[in-house]
Parts: sequence; structure tokens; C-alpha cells
Amino acid sequence: MGATPSKPTTSTTFRTPAASPPAGVTRDSSQDAAFDEKRAYLDRAHPCTSPCSKPKSANGSLTLDNISAWESTASGPVHTLARTMMPHSPITSLQRRQVLIDDIHVYNTDIQFKTSPIANQRETGRCWLFASTNVLRYSVMRRAGLSEFQLSQPYLFFYDKLNKANYYLELMMEHSDLPLNSRLISHLSSAAALLTDGGQWDMAVNLFENYGCVPHVVFTETVHSIDSAPLNSLLQKKVREHGMILRKLSQQLRAQNIAEDEQLTTLRSKKEALMAETYRMMTAMLGVPPKPDVSFDWNYYDKDNKPHTWTGTPLEFYATFIGKQPSESFSMINDQRNPYSKVYTVDKLGNIWGGRPVTYVNTDMENMKMTVVKMLQAGEPVFFGCDVLQQEDKKLGVLDVDLYDYDTPFGISLNLTKAERVAIGESSMTHAMVITGVHLDDNGRPLKYRLENAWGLDIGLKGWFCMTDAWFEEYAFQIVVPKSFAPKELVKLLDGEERIVLPAWDPMGALA
Repeated sequence: MGATPSKPTTSTTFRTPAASPPAGVTRDSSQDAAFDEKRAYLDRAHPCTSPCSKPKSANGSLTLDNISAWESTASGPVHTLARTMMPHSPITSLQRRQVLIDDIHVYNTDIQFKTSPIANQRETGRCWLFASTNVLRYSVMRRAGLSEFQLSQPYLFFYDKLNKANYYLELMMEHSDLPLNSRLISHLSSAAALLTDGGQWDMAVNLFENYGCVPHVVFTETVHSIDSAPLNSLLQKKVREHGMILRKLSQQLRAQNIAEDEQLTTLRSKKEALMAETYRMMTAMLGVPPKPDVSFDWNYYDKDNKPHTWTGTPLEFYATFIGKQPSESFSMINDQRNPYSKVYTVDKLGNIWGGRPVTYVNTDMENMKMTVVKMLQAGEPVFFGCDVLQQEDKKLGVLDVDLYDYDTPFGISLNLTKAERVAIGESSMTHAMVITGVHLDDNGRPLKYRLENAWGLDIGLKGWFCMTDAWFEEYAFQIVVPKSFAPKELVKLLDGEERIVLPAWDPMGALA
């Protein structure tokens, strides 16, 4: 039986993010600078404060006069060369050679303890599970004395999918009074939201706390866990059908004036019967995972090649080899649309009904960077979320804002601020990785970072990526930090009760 999701008890505000802070909130000086920069950009891009020249098309359609006028702006040797070369060259060929020379994989602050092997999420969106297990396996390897080890992502993947199906059906029951074309129901039922592979740190903690974890050899990959699109498509069809059945039943029960507690009992009984179909489908495609409270045997060699056997449940494995640090860690984010030094959550976002909500503490990039450096200097890897598809060379494993030269051949510049990119849908948190090293200058300032990805050995430098500090500023949104490493003022905010609730469709609800 599910329970109502935990909610903030006091001081909760629901609002759509806006450029201006809510009444009574004072924006800090760093945000004022960011918004001054935005206004300056708009002034440069649109200098006409009074009516500009008369448009060539009075009714707004494109005319041949428009084409002729635009063609006149494309004269000169640079545009001639671009038109000669670009039809035969991919846009990724516009790399600045010096940038690639500078982005060498050398770091003066690196976690000495190395994990192995490089993981591979294959054709799935499970990066958050790989990033979280890649962080946690450091602890397992240290405590068990291992040279190679992986936690089972398929184990967590199974219970995440099963719980997401339940979460969706609970929401369909709760909001059966809303029309199907309401924004909330449309969002929750969309392919981008329903039973996706993606997730967040707090959702991973929900899985660890409720199901523990197991070594990869205990529950391995299947065809459908490494290529999840067919699995997701079929599950979405069936779970949407279940949602419709429960909506109709709920409406019938309300029409009969049945008491609310009896309605909920009837609905949940029906939901559990329907979910038996989901469970059968999942176990057929993913296998039957270990139960969190049933013992298994783990046989392994340590780094000295000595054999060992460990026996216990998945929950006991988690308690023995990992402990409480995941549950005591939280997400610091940099969301420049919204005021800093505030705690945010996202409405209707989660995997385990009644579980830990997705929670962020918004802060500036300086806090983010210095916290990363502090953790790495202490030998702690850092889970972080970013928009990995921006200014990226997958083959070389380079993330650099200066990587591609679009200005010269096209005669353009890309001027959206980080806040504007998020607000307009140009950027969001699309991927999670692990920061394991940083290169500091003589003043202790970060220049570039070493990243452990989960795209296999053939992507990047044998699976490793290099991220410049400038790229981190523009495209990193989140780091996960234990409270003991976080700025005390942010921990104090997190321990308070105030939460700003972002709508379910807010960009910060994007799942890595």
C-alpha cells in the first residue's frame, strides 16, 4: 500500500520561475550582475528603441526582397570559403586546434584511488544510476580491498521502473478529476516523463534506502537493460492503459458518493492487480531481481588475489560496504533563473511513492567550484549533472566552451546567458558523471576537471573526459555533496522547512 508523498509542512510557495524574484525576496549582487548582463545583451541585439526601418514584408511572410537583402550580408572571402567548404564538411570539423592542444588530460589534484573498469550504460538513459553507483563503488572497493568492481545498475533499474509505474498510477488516481488535456496530466503521461530511464540523486537514494544494492555479478544486464527503448515503449502503453482504467474507476466511485477512504482502498486494490501485469512484463525482459531482504552469496577475489565469500541481503550489503553517506548528501545547484540561497523541489517528481523528494539548494558557481575542489582534495569523488551535448567532442572526451568556431564561417555569435538557455529550452540537465580530478592554478583556482563517464572505453580518453572550468560555469547545474563538505549556511537552509515548489514541467525537473 502506497502512502501520500512527503510534502513540506510550512512556508511552501508554488510558482513558475521568472526573471524577477518573488515579493519579499532580495536578489543578491551576483544575480543583479547576471541580469544586468542580460539587459546589455538585449540592448546590443535589439538596439532599436524606436521603430526601425520599414520592413520589406508588410504582412510578415517572407518575400524575395527579404532573400536579396539577406544575401547581401553574406559577401566577402570568409563567407565564400564557408560556402565552398561547409557543404562537404560536418559542423564538428569547426574545432579550434589550439583548444584541443590545451585540453590535455593532466591534473595536479586527482583521487589516488582508481576505480575499474570504466562502465557503459549502452543504449539507455541510466547515467544517473551509473554515476551514483560509480561514486559508491569507491567505498565498496576500499572496504573489500578490491582492484576491480561494479555495482549492479540493472538491479536498481528494475526497482526504479517498477516504482515509477506505481508512482504514475498513484498520481492518476489522485488527479482523476483533472481533464486528460490538462497540462499536468499531459506532462505526466508524456514519453518524456512516463517511465523514462532518467533520474536524480534523491531518487537513487530512495532506491538504496529501500532496496540496498548488489554486486554486478549478482544481477547482470539483459538485452532490454542495455537497450531500453523497446522495454520503455511497451511499458508505457500498458501503464497508460492502467492509468485510464483507474481514472474511470475513480470517477465512478465519486459519482456513487462512496466515502473517500473506501474509494482509495478500492482504487489501490485495483492498482495492485493491474501492476501484476507490469511486474510480469518486467521480469520477462529484465529477469527476477534479488529481494532486498533475502540473502545472497558474493564470491570474489581481493586485490591480492585471495578468495572471499560474503553472505547477506542487498540491504545488509549497502549498510556494510557503503553506510549512511548517500542519505546525508544533497544536491547543490546553479539555477540562475531563480534566487540563490533558497531550497527548491519539483512538484510530482519522484520514483518511490512516499519517498525522499527531489530537493535542490540553489547557490552561485563559486560555492559549487570550491566545494568540488574541497571534496577532491579529501579524496572524495563528486556526482554532478550537466548538459553534456553542448560544446563536446565525444571521441576526444573534451568539454570546452571554445571548442567550436561558429563565429567565423557563419558570421554569428551565440549570446544567450545560462539563465536564458534554460528558460527557452536550449539547455537543461541531460547527463550525470563523476568528477575525480581537478587541475588548479598557482592560486588554487580550478582550470579543468577530470570526469569519469559511463559510455565505455571507446568514448573519450579510454572513457575519461576533460571539462574546462569555463564549460563547468556554463553547462554544469548540479553537484552532490555530503553535508560535512558543504558550506554551513547551505546546510542550515536544507535543514529548515521552507521549500519553493517548481511546477512538474520546470526545466529543473529534467532527469539526467
